[in-house]
Amino acid sequence: MTAVFDDDVKACAALVQKADPDRFLATMASPVEARAVLFPIYALNAEIARAPWVTQEAMIAEMRLQWWRDALQEIAEGQQVRRHEVVTPLSRVLSPHLAGLLDEYVAVRRWDIYRDPFEDTEHFENYIDQSAGTLMVVAAQSLGAADEGVLRDFGYAVGVANWFRAIPELEARGRIPLLDGTEDGVRALADTALRRLKSARSRRSEVSRAARPALYAGWQAEWVLRKVLANPARVARGDLAQGEIGRRLSLMWTASTGRW
Repeated sequence: MTAVFDDDVKACAALVQKADPDRFLATMASPVEARAVLFPIYALNAEIARAPWVTQEAMIAEMRLQWWRDALQEIAEGQQVRRHEVVTPLSRVLSPHLAGLLDEYVAVRRWDIYRDPFEDTEHFENYIDQSAGTLMVVAAQSLGAADEGVLRDFGYAVGVANWFRAIPELEARGRIPLLDGTEDGVRALADTALRRLKSARSRRSEVSRAARPALYAGWQAEWVLRKVLANPARVARGDLAQGEIGRRLSLMWTASTGRW
């Protein structure tokens, strides 16, 4: 696919910078040619993430998500793609297959609209896999060759780490983000995510150099998961932010070595 750093991509970058500062920093640590691919994908992520929260009306939130599903269907089916500052650059960087995967990603985010808890462990794991995991697959494979299983393991770990950081706000908004919110339950989830992170890293060779910048977005995952494993109470306190110096240095190390 063709990546062009035009005004639309600049608008996507501005959106990501405002809504998702961590992914913005990770993308800026990537080669320029990768940024033109990643910013539209992460802008889509920002738009989907905020869709359930900009209205109290579930039907309106559903309509917002359906708008994005329709746009992705246009890309997947090779139709005339609607003009939009995010959709237009997306249509240049997504293959039909990856556009189809993003439809799955948008569909699973319907959970965010409602206050129902996860039904069971399978429901929760599918949510993390089809949101964070699918986003990782699409971002990486839009850049270059990468094994989907490796990406989903890494995406799961990143997704759980980000989920832990989001829990205080989710609870404040009336959501029930965990099946087992006890310290033992939180610790077990962190342990599972760390094991999947370790599994992904044991197969680093299956992610091409070209695809690696997509994995920079997970540069804080191990730090977060280890803090949770050591002290699960940090989740409820919202005490999972790295110091600014350590945060930037760890990103610099990840980007300079490529060892996500």
